[in-house]
Amino acid sequence: MTQILGHHHISMRTKSGDDNTRFYRDILGLKRVKVSVNQNDPYQYHLFYGDNTGSPGFDLTFFENQRLGNTKRGTNAITTVGLLLDSEDSFPYWQKRLTDYKIKYEVGTYAKYPAILFQDNDTVQLALIASNGTHAPFFEPWPDSPIPLNQQIKGMGPVEFVVRDLAESKKTLVDLFNYHEVYNNGKEALYQAVEGDQTGEILVTEKEGPKERPGRGSTHHLAIRVADHEALNEWHEKITQHGYEVVARHDRYYFESLYFRDHNDIMFELATDGPGFTVDQKPEELGTILDLPPFLEPQRDEIMGKLNPLKGIKED
Repeated sequence: MTQILGHHHISMRTKSGDDNTRFYRDILGLKRVKVSVNQNDPYQYHLFYGDNTGSPGFDLTFFENQRLGNTKRGTNAITTVGLLLDSEDSFPYWQKRLTDYKIKYEVGTYAKYPAILFQDNDTVQLALIASNGTHAPFFEPWPDSPIPLNQQIKGMGPVEFVVRDLAESKKTLVDLFNYHEVYNNGKEALYQAVEGDQTGEILVTEKEGPKERPGRGSTHHLAIRVADHEALNEWHEKITQHGYEVVARHDRYYFESLYFRDHNDIMFELATDGPGFTVDQKPEELGTILDLPPFLEPQRDEIMGKLNPLKGIKED
């Protein structure tokens, strides 16, 4: 049986690419592995952060739009991103680092794991989690990270959906995708793509209220991993057989993907592991120039002319 392998990436909205880079690269110590564009709107940046090669299972990605207003938080939305640390022994280091950068935080729990809870400059909700020793598949440390190796973020952990109908999310995750249910108390449930592995976990919380109105800091979609083109074809068929509509399918050059919404209006992307971000660059070159897929390369001059300034990519 074709299996979902865990998270692939998650895509959010930011108002400033420079502020976003400062937060995720300079403060959290993630490598900016790609500076590209939103392929559906190529005059907006698409920024990617992760490990040294942008391994699937790690990538945090952001669409920049300087006209974004504030998000009005609500239900039927992807709300929080978990980031994995080796253990709770890393908490003092991160508490000091967040304090040094004047970032407010709380120490508590997330998905029943010990966690440090905080927000980025766009109000993306983040949780640094004491892991059980797992990390993103193929994790490769970034040698130039400002964070010592033993304190580095090792991958993406549980991602939270806040929805009006937990049972509908269970149908998608368990009945369609064969996720393992770790616990379910009727109002909160935790699911794993691969049993015992935190890198593919989804936390689902049931909550009444108005639907979220997206803006800066909101999440556009969660992408989950499939092995290759053949696996994507199989999942395409299964998704439609379960009564969901595939709303788009694309070859993104760095991976293939398809998109659909579940019955809580959560946008999922299924993305292949390959060919990956090193298809057109060496690891040491990643994130240093504007990368365009071949089908957009003929428009490079026009695209560069319309993009906002971004330090190291396009100066004022």
